[in-house]
Amino acid sequence: MKLSIIIVSFNTRKLTLDCLNSVYKEDAELDYEAVVVDNASKDGSTDALIKLQATNSGLKTIFNKENLGFAKANNQGIKIAKGEYILFLNSDTIVQKGSLGKLIEFAEKTPDAGVVGAKLLNRDGGIQASCFNFPSIKNAILQYWFGKKGLFDKYAPKGKGPAVVDAVVGAVFLITPLALEKVGLLDERYFMYFEDIDYCRRVKAAGLKVYYLPEAGIIHYHGESGKTIKDESSQWKRLIPSSKIYHGVLKHYILTLVIWLGQKVQKALWTN
Repeated sequence: MKLSIIIVSFNTRKLTLDCLNSVYKEDAELDYEAVVVDNASKDGSTDALIKLQATNSGLKTIFNKENLGFAKANNQGIKIAKGEYILFLNSDTIVQKGSLGKLIEFAEKTPDAGVVGAKLLNRDGGIQASCFNFPSIKNAILQYWFGKKGLFDKYAPKGKGPAVVDAVVGAVFLITPLALEKVGLLDERYFMYFEDIDYCRRVKAAGLKVYYLPEAGIIHYHGESGKTIKDESSQWKRLIPSSKIYHGVLKHYILTLVIWLGQKVQKALWTN
């Protein structure tokens, strides 16, 4: 089997079903399967997926008894996947026809590819920022103290061709067989946030590259899949531990201080 598409769902029944329907309408001649890992949804997702699975032999499901987080749920999917390539696909995405085939085609002809991300599109067709530079103290100083913009912000590379980037967001995240061999699974210490950047950092450390492929366009209803995770304060609480894991505790606090002081200075300058 060429491709396993892993979708993690949590109280996103309609989004998940719409995403799956867009996958099934894909016109790429691919041998693929879809794996949905549900993190204990309470919105009828289980019944809807069981019903869909009864009419679609290419759908695999895992139903967790509690919310295990994004990284662990994706790893569960990888462990039962049969595909040569693994694609993490957010439940709040709509696949445009031909996009999956373009991702695979590019990865197959690019020997040093470890991860490939697609061009993410807003509902109105506008391009969504989906690439990162690795966050570092140096980049924080350059952006927040010396005004060099974009080092800490998501961005979309310019140009029509593939671009090598530090990291792509996990909404559409193709992992090559070589990356699976050299890097392995996601780090399950991350419940949510930073697991995609961390994986890209490990890909780079393994001598492989992360690519952004603008030819492959996928609509992303940004933030929709995370709306059901309690409240904003809950998400903030999960961001901090993930940052400490990614940076290390000391570096996390130094980085936070650099950004906080820089923002204070900038605010003071703007008001004068």
